[in-house]
Amino acid sequence: MVGSSIVLILKLAGTRPLLQALAIILGTFILEDAATVLAAMRAEEGGIPIWLALFSLYVGVVLGDLGLYWLGRLSARIGWIARLVPPERSGSLADWLRGRVFTVVLASRFLPGMRLPTYTACGFLRADFRRFALAAIVATLAWTTLLFCVSLRVGGFLIDHFGAWRWAGAVGFALALILLGRFAARLQSVPR
Repeated sequence: MVGSSIVLILKLAGTRPLLQALAIILGTFILEDAATVLAAMRAEEGGIPIWLALFSLYVGVVLGDLGLYWLGRLSARIGWIARLVPPERSGSLADWLRGRVFTVVLASRFLPGMRLPTYTACGFLRADFRRFALAAIVATLAWTTLLFCVSLRVGGFLIDHFGAWRWAGAVGFALALILLGRFAARLQSVPR
């Protein structure tokens, strides 16, 4: 289980702040929401300072977002991939995106299933990187802070009421978030 792997890494990191931060950053590359929930739980029980957990989450999420952008840029240089989108179509999409990068990136952070295609498309279409990066940072600060704060509250409840089973409850909460996100993404793709 990915969630329990992140917990194991955090526990192995013990009280070493640098290792804890690295574990959280790496965890965001595996499952971002699960890493957020589990880092908040660890912070709630006093295993890591809240500021360090949150800062590590910001770094990991933003690095992942920037990586998706550059993956799109790289894919535009691969001939067979670049040919999938005709030049006139990519030109009109790039023109449309030019004035909307910030809004598109911000919105996609809050719409389940939209981050990967949107961020890689931004790179593929050569959207302004500075605007993209700024939007990704702002969206990450908003979304990750919100999820972290909710997870702190849930973590406090689990610690108070579940005792030794609190980590099972945290993994269950993370799985519920992931499944809820996938369900919401499916609802968006259902024709009406």
